[in-house]
Amino acid sequence: MPFQRIQPEKLSKSVERQIELLLLRGILRPGERLPSERELAEKLGVSRPSLRDALGELQQRGLLTTRAGAGVYVEELLDSAFSDTLVQLFATHDEALFDYISFRRDLEGMSAERAARYGSDTDLQVIDTVFKKMEAAHQKRNPAEEAHLDAEFHLSIVEASHNIIMLHMMRAMFNLLHEGVFYNRQVIFRQRATRDDLLNQHKAINDALQARDPAGAKKAAEDHLNFVEQIMSDMKRSQKNEEIARLRFEHAQAK
Repeated sequence: MPFQRIQPEKLSKSVERQIELLLLRGILRPGERLPSERELAEKLGVSRPSLRDALGELQQRGLLTTRAGAGVYVEELLDSAFSDTLVQLFATHDEALFDYISFRRDLEGMSAERAARYGSDTDLQVIDTVFKKMEAAHQKRNPAEEAHLDAEFHLSIVEASHNIIMLHMMRAMFNLLHEGVFYNRQVIFRQRATRDDLLNQHKAINDALQARDPAGAKKAAEDHLNFVEQIMSDMKRSQKNEEIARLRFEHAQAK
């Protein structure tokens, strides 16, 4: 017969599985510090030795890391989907930039569509709260804050899509922006007219999500990335024109 005796599970394994699910679902984020050993053991209702066994196993697997004198953290590499060599290659070719925007357009369109359909009321409330912060930051004209909230807004939509593969892929995508691999959001947000357009585009996305309009949310997200693509194309063209103009100027000065 194919039956086997049920074995009681070690407490450390239960702890391990709970932390795994928090990582998988994106609730615990890369770089986030876990509570102290005493506090975490109390929250989980387990002994400190059982907790240590679970944390040790997760560290061996590269999911958590210990920082001397600082505690246990979620490993930063969890959302590093690309090798350093490939990232450097991305940074030196414009073709990668526009493929990146194209990929984000497809993925974010799907995310917005799914968020409108599958997001809970709390998910949509989170998105709306971030958007309200964007409106407030817009009045302060702080490009750094606007760029930060821009990323938070888009990631909150991906989280509301409830697709864990999409979530971790998009976090990896946004890490490339955070590291300045493709373009600097702050440069975009320094332009007054562009800032107004961007806020209106984010409003359109949020409005469609709050109305639970999957098709409208998808279109609004795609329109936004089309706009970003046009901005980057114009900026690249302007940079190239400036380089040519500088060469002409230097040549004329040498005569």
